[in-house]
Amino acid sequence: MKWFLILVIFFGAVDVAFSAPESLGTKIKKVFEPSPTPTRKHRKKKPTPTPSPEASPKRKKSSPSPSPTATPKSKSKRKRTTPTPTPEPEESPSATPAETPSQGKKGWPNVSLSPDQIEGYQNDPAKVRQILDAGLALTKENLGYTYGSADPKNGGMDCSGFVYYVLQQNGFPDVPRDSSQQYVWVRKAGDFKAVVGRKEDSFELDDLKPGDLLFWRGTYNIDRDPPITHTMIYLGREKRTNKRVMVGSSDGRTYDGKQRWGVSVFDFKMPPPPKSGDAKISPVFVGYGRIPGVSGD
Repeated sequence: MKWFLILVIFFGAVDVAFSAPESLGTKIKKVFEPSPTPTRKHRKKKPTPTPSPEASPKRKKSSPSPSPTATPKSKSKRKRTTPTPTPEPEESPSATPAETPSQGKKGWPNVSLSPDQIEGYQNDPAKVRQILDAGLALTKENLGYTYGSADPKNGGMDCSGFVYYVLQQNGFPDVPRDSSQQYVWVRKAGDFKAVVGRKEDSFELDDLKPGDLLFWRGTYNIDRDPPITHTMIYLGREKRTNKRVMVGSSDGRTYDGKQRWGVSVFDFKMPPPPKSGDAKISPVFVGYGRIPGVSGD
């Protein structure tokens, strides 16, 4: 009986010993049961990379396509718009120089007057009427302003070229060619009136008579001695307006408030005070004088 009890106790202990590791094994199995989860993770990883490469190139294709098309258009527009305000910023325009090359400029039509439209014309000396008639005849030929020309056959003349041609054709072979020397020519004759004032009714203009030569300086920048840059022939007063008028060739002077380029009748007005400290680029009326050899009577 003792041995039977001993055997029972022994086998029971053995059974408990074997049952214990089994329970531990099951526990271990349970611990390692979530092992299929990484497979699920791999499945999740597989779908995620597939959309990413497809989406990324589409975005890359769409993003560069609009950017190059937009940028050149904006640049081209800027390039097209910028020259229009400048150029012809560069053309903008300086004052109205009298003896600078400007062929091709267009303004209002040239103006001509008949002798009977000038006040007191019939009372002028015969030589003066001859000079005025010759000058007014040129205003009817639609001549432009041509720098360096003193011949209407060239299609135009500059200011001193106009005076030179008119006087040469009417008995003054010794008239100089340029305005500066024409000024010296008149000054040497001793019949020149300097003008310092700038008012239209200045007493300094009381002796101004038809046929007198008019002189300016500072109509454009040039190194001359004396610095005379512009000249014209005084006509007198227009009957219609009672304004002083002159005849010659100009690169932008006005008649009736409108700019004319070429051989024409122009308003004789005193220039405004210089806007710049440099007198070389500010028109200043210097004075007037009788053509040497022409009597005032």
